[in-house]
Amino acid sequence: MTASLRGIHHSAYRCRDAEETRAFYEDLLGLPLAAALAEEREPGSGRRNPFVHIFFQLGDGNYIAFFDAPGSASPDSFTPVHGFDRHVAFEAGDEATLLDWQGKLNAANVPCFGPIDHGFVKSVYFNDPNGLPLEITTRVAEHDTIMATEAGHARAVVAEWTARKQAAAA
Repeated sequence: MTASLRGIHHSAYRCRDAEETRAFYEDLLGLPLAAALAEEREPGSGRRNPFVHIFFQLGDGNYIAFFDAPGSASPDSFTPVHGFDRHVAFEAGDEATLLDWQGKLNAANVPCFGPIDHGFVKSVYFNDPNGLPLEITTRVAEHDTIMATEAGHARAVVAEWTARKQAAAA
């Protein structure tokens, strides 16, 4: 049997400009720039496409990373997307910290909305300079109990949803 996956080492996205992205993630969000790898060719294909791959370290040791590859980016690469399509949720330790982050973002003129109470977490939402939707969330006291309850019927919810979609498509 294959061992279980341990976690996410990094999630990677395109960025419009490495320095603009560095300033946002390191200077504003406080995530240290952990690596910057400049390459001339794409790994795997070997195709010439100069890029820099930058990594910012999170408090848990994992990373969020970006590719600044102007030769292969199209203008729609940076069009803001709906949060259902893609977003990154950072975790704050408590609600006071969440509210501190909201204040810091607002002070930096980063449009931010929330907090939204989702029942198991509370979250604020904003976009990075590349149009990537971001969230800062904190667990409520009952988080683990709620998630355990949800796990108990998650397969049934997915099955019911699938049947509902199939019936609507018929």
